[in-house]
Amino acid sequence: MGEKLKLYGFNNLTKALSFNIYDVCYAKTEREQRDYLAYIDEQYNSERLRTILTTLTDMIGARILNIACQDYEPQGASVAILVAESSMIPAGETILGHLDKSHVTVHTYPEYHPETCLATFRVDIDVETCGAITPLSTLDYLIGSFDSDIITIDYRVRGFTRDMKGNKLFLDHKITSIQDYIAPEIIHRYDAIDLNAYSANLFHTSMMIKEIDLQNYLFRTDAYELPPKVRLEIMNNLRREMIEIFSARNIYAS
Repeated sequence: MGEKLKLYGFNNLTKALSFNIYDVCYAKTEREQRDYLAYIDEQYNSERLRTILTTLTDMIGARILNIACQDYEPQGASVAILVAESSMIPAGETILGHLDKSHVTVHTYPEYHPETCLATFRVDIDVETCGAITPLSTLDYLIGSFDSDIITIDYRVRGFTRDMKGNKLFLDHKITSIQDYIAPEIIHRYDAIDLNAYSANLFHTSMMIKEIDLQNYLFRTDAYELPPKVRLEIMNNLRREMIEIFSARNIYAS
């Protein structure tokens, strides 16, 4: 057990961000599929993920208390960081910040399907903060850190804090859509939908890439070496895979 940290100006307002991306690839042979998973596993090992999360922690103005990293066999990695936010930020009669414990975690899930020749790399990042800071400010950075074909984002504010008169505050910042926290040039590249429960301070956004450049989705294969019919079939399979992940249901299942 480490030295205990003193908590002061305590409030119970917690902001949780769940950020999930899917990167889809076409790999025809079993060897290509294994090679793709090995490539992804190397590109997004625990050390690189650690770098991404430590940068994110710095962006939200928190300080790192502890880091745990793990790579797995046959593939996948995890990183967990315990952080603390250490500022007191008064805004009028409302105290928006305090020193409290929070965390940031990431897990990767590479997988492939031998029948469709499609491989999918999934990354789950969870950020929980307390006080004034909100993890929504990191979305542009997270999207840019990965090849993000499909993105699902959930944001929820739980608990409450109080102003100096004792009135409960269940939300300390204005929000109508997660999309408002993503740069317009990024949003423009995606089809995006919202499902929000405003009364519960619960917000959801799903995003799917609009344009597909086939070459970017082929692993160790030149698109121009493939017959037009094959290219069209691969494009259809890629788009169907993305639509099902985006919709969270098996639309094209026989």
